[in-house]
Amino acid sequence: MPSRGQMGYVTKTHFLKQTDLGSLLEPADPSEADFTATKVVVTIGPSCQDVETLSLLLQAGATCARCDLTWGTLDFHRLSLRNLNEAMRKTRKLCAVMLDTTGREIMVMREHEIDEKGWPEHVNPMEVKEGQKIIITQNPEAEPSDEVLPVSYPKFTSMIQKGDLIFIGRYLVTGSEDSSLYVKVDKIEGDDVHCTANNHANLDGLVTIFHTERSSDTLNNVQNDLPIMTAEDKSNIKDLSLEFEVDFISLSFTRSGEDIQSAREFLDSINMTTTKLIAKCETRQSLFNFKAIAQEADAIMLSRGNLGLDVLPEKMALVQKHVIQQCNMLGKPAIVTRVVDTMVSSPRPTRNKHAVTVCTNLPDLHFGFHRAEATGVVDSQQSAEATDVANAVLDGVDCIMLGAETLRGKHPVATVETILHICKQAEKVFDHDYHFETLMREAMDTDEHPDTMDFSDHADGLQRTDSDVSHRQTSTGRAPNGKFGSTAGLGSSSSLGAKNPVMSKLESIASSAVRAADKVHASLIIVYTHTGHTASLVSKYRPAMPILTLVIPQLKTESMKWKLEGRAVARQCQISRSLFPVLAAPSPSGETLLEEVVLMSAKVGLVKPRDHIVCVQRMGESFVIRIVSVNDEGDGVEIIRPKSLENLVRAAAGAHDHEDVNMDTLGKSSGLDKNAQPQIAGNLAPPSESKAANGESDTAVHPNAASKGATKDTPHLANLPTKQTTSVLNSLEPGHEKKKANEE
Repeated sequence: MPSRGQMGYVTKTHFLKQTDLGSLLEPADPSEADFTATKVVVTIGPSCQDVETLSLLLQAGATCARCDLTWGTLDFHRLSLRNLNEAMRKTRKLCAVMLDTTGREIMVMREHEIDEKGWPEHVNPMEVKEGQKIIITQNPEAEPSDEVLPVSYPKFTSMIQKGDLIFIGRYLVTGSEDSSLYVKVDKIEGDDVHCTANNHANLDGLVTIFHTERSSDTLNNVQNDLPIMTAEDKSNIKDLSLEFEVDFISLSFTRSGEDIQSAREFLDSINMTTTKLIAKCETRQSLFNFKAIAQEADAIMLSRGNLGLDVLPEKMALVQKHVIQQCNMLGKPAIVTRVVDTMVSSPRPTRNKHAVTVCTNLPDLHFGFHRAEATGVVDSQQSAEATDVANAVLDGVDCIMLGAETLRGKHPVATVETILHICKQAEKVFDHDYHFETLMREAMDTDEHPDTMDFSDHADGLQRTDSDVSHRQTSTGRAPNGKFGSTAGLGSSSSLGAKNPVMSKLESIASSAVRAADKVHASLIIVYTHTGHTASLVSKYRPAMPILTLVIPQLKTESMKWKLEGRAVARQCQISRSLFPVLAAPSPSGETLLEEVVLMSAKVGLVKPRDHIVCVQRMGESFVIRIVSVNDEGDGVEIIRPKSLENLVRAAAGAHDHEDVNMDTLGKSSGLDKNAQPQIAGNLAPPSESKAANGESDTAVHPNAASKGATKDTPHLANLPTKQTTSVLNSLEPGHEKKKANEE
C-alpha cells in the first residue's frame, strides 16, 4: 500500500504491464466499440452555433453543451439552444445543457458591435507596450482607450493597494495567445488606479481583470463582497429556463458553501428544483473552503486557467490530483478545463513548448505563473497537451470542458474527436482495481489521517505573499446527500471528517455490482434507475466496462397536471464517467426490456455473443444484482441460475464483507430468492407518438416530443453512429423547448 507523503497526500502510480513500446504505436483496433467513458463539455460560440456544426459535435462525442452568460446577448444564447435542440433531433443524441454565470468576473467596459450572428465584437484591439502607463478606473463615464480601462466593479479601488499585481487578459485567453497583460499598481487616486505595464500585449475581445489575493492563507479581499450571481445572471437564467430545460448551472468564482446554498435558493424560487449546481474552483479561497463547497455542490469544475494565476505552478498538479480524488470519493463528477489551448488555431494539440516574451521586472512575491521572469521567457504550455489530457483521465476525472477551443476555435469538431481519442487510450491503462480498493479502504478505514479535504492545513502550498492575515477556518457538518451521490461510506477522516464504518445499503449494492462485473469479466453493467442516483454510485467505483444507465420515466401527477420525468435524469448522467444513459418508454409489460437493451447494446458494439452482463435493478423496496449472458445470436440473453448468481455475488462481496454487504444480508435485504428465477422488469415499447410523451419531463416535456418514423424493428439506438454520445431508445425524442403541461 502506498504510504502518505509529508503533507498527508498519496498519489497513485501507473505501472504499465506492456513493456514493448512498439506495440503502443500500433493503431487502435477498429473493431473496438467507440464508447469513451470520459465525457466532453463544449462551449457554444460563433465557431459552432449553427445546426450543422452542433450536429457534428454530437456525433463526434460531445455530451454537454455550455452557454457562457459572461459574454453574448440573450438572443444569441436562445438561438444556440434552439439550434442545439434541432441538432439533437437530427442526430437523435441526448445532450445536457449547462449555463455558466458571470458571477464575480470583473470586466473592462469597452464599446462593441453585434456581428451578423448576434455575437458582440470589439472593433479596435488594444495594444499595450511594456513600461506603458495605464489607468484602471471605476468611473463608468470614462472613455476607454489603450491607456484608460474602465471596469465594471464600482468598488474596484477599495480592493487595490500600491504594489499589487493585476492580470488583464482576453476572456478565455489561451496559452498560445499574447492577450495577457500584467500591470503593477503605482498609486491610487480617487476612482483611478495608476499602473505600469510589465509586458507587451494585444488585448482583443472581451477583456477581464483578475486581482491576486494578497493574504497568504485566506481571502480577505473586498472582491468577496461581489454576489455569486449578478442581477443579469439571474434574469438570463430565469428567461432561458422558461423556454428551455437547463440541466446544470456552473457558478463562476465559487468561494464557499454559502455560495452554493444561495444559488440553490434562487433556483428553487423560480421552480428550477431539478437543475444541478457545478462549483467552479477558480481562486485559492475555493481551495481553502473546498470541504464545504464539495459537500454542497453537485459537481466540481477545476478552472485551471484562473486558478493557475492564483496558485504556484509547481502546486497545480497536486491541486488537480487532490480535487479529483476528493470528488471521486464523494461520488461527484470532476471536470477540468484548459486542456488543448493550441487547438484554438491548430488542428492538433501541441507537443512542443510555446515560449512568449514577457516582463523581466515582476517581483518574486507575485504570481508564481511567471517564475521564469528573470530570463524574459515564460513557457505558456507547461506540459504537452496530449499528455495533460491523458493524465487527467488517469487521475480519475469525469469530464473535460472545452472553452475557447470550441467557442472561437477553428477546429471545434476535430478538437472533440482528438480529446476523446486521447481519453480512450488513457482509459485502457487506468488502474480500476487500485481505484476500487482505495475507495473501499477509505470507506472502512477508521485510522486517523490528516484531513485531506482541507487545503488550509497546508496553506504553504498555496501561499503567494507574506501577509499576516490568518485564515478563518470554515467549519461545516456533514451535508445531506448530494444530487449526484451519497456521502455514505466515506467514513474516514480523509473524507468528511466523521467515522461511519458501514456503507449504506445502496452503495454496498453499487460496489458489489462493480466487483461482480470484474470477477466475471463482464462487458457491460446495466443499471435500471428513475433518478440516476444508483448509476452515479456505480460510476463512483470506476468499473472497467460501460454502465448502461436505463432511465425509466415516471408519470407523476400534481393536482390537475401531470408530467413525465426521466429525460432530464438521462441528460444529467452525461457528465459522469462511464455512464451511457438510455431513455426507455414506460410500459406495463415486463418481459422484453432486457432483451431489447441487449440487442441495442450489441448493435452499437458494447457487447457481443457470449459476453456477460451485470444488471442492477430495484424490485419494489429491494435491489437485485443479477448476471446474464448474451446468447449465441447476440440478440437476447441467457439467465444465469440463482445458485451461480449467489456464488458470484458472494465472491464479489468477499473482499469487503461486513454487516451490510455479506451474502446473507444481501440476499435478505435485496430480495434475492435462492429458489426462484430472477424477474425481468419493464418492456421496450416501440417508438410511437404515445400520450405519455405529451407531457412534462421533470420541468416539462413538449408535446412534439414523440419521434417520427421509428418502428419496433428499428429501435432508436440500433442504427446510430457508435461514437460516445447517448441516443434515445424510445419515443421520447430529445429536445428542451418547454410547453405547458396538459390539464385534464
